[in-house]
Amino acid sequence: FLQKKKKTMDNQLEKTYFKLENTESGNTLNKIRKRNSRNIGMGLKTPSEAKERKYVDKKCPFTGAISIRGRILRGTVISTKMKRSIIVRRDYLHWISKYKRFEKRHKNIPCHCSPCFRIQEGDLVTIGQCRPLSKTIRFNVLRIDKQVSKIHSKDWNI
Repeated sequence: FLQKKKKTMDNQLEKTYFKLENTESGNTLNKIRKRNSRNIGMGLKTPSEAKERKYVDKKCPFTGAISIRGRILRGTVISTKMKRSIIVRRDYLHWISKYKRFEKRHKNIPCHCSPCFRIQEGDLVTIGQCRPLSKTIRFNVLRIDKQVSKIHSKDWNI
């Protein structure tokens, strides 16, 4: 009994056991291969890791049941400390008519990040609006536009 249960949980890295919605008895390796990744549209390509299906994430727009609708935004990742969630900073200018000038403003947007993306702080990402996934998360990462290299992220004091 214990060996059989261990084999079905080999492909999951978390402490909790994620059951797939479409299968009858959880996620064995054979059933994960039957899962389909989908094209979410808008000219965005499905990541190769989402096509290989080596993770279970029901909130992923490529393998889960999440549809992207509404706003599509770009921003900079400022925090990756949460599990499968990131904080994206979006800078914009606000017009002050009294002084006829712009002022800088920003918003921090919490987003769900699928395991098919390897995101670091400082990356430029495209996020899309979806249904509420938790108390604060209403956006999902769709694409990494520009990755920060490891050399530039460290401070080299020579």
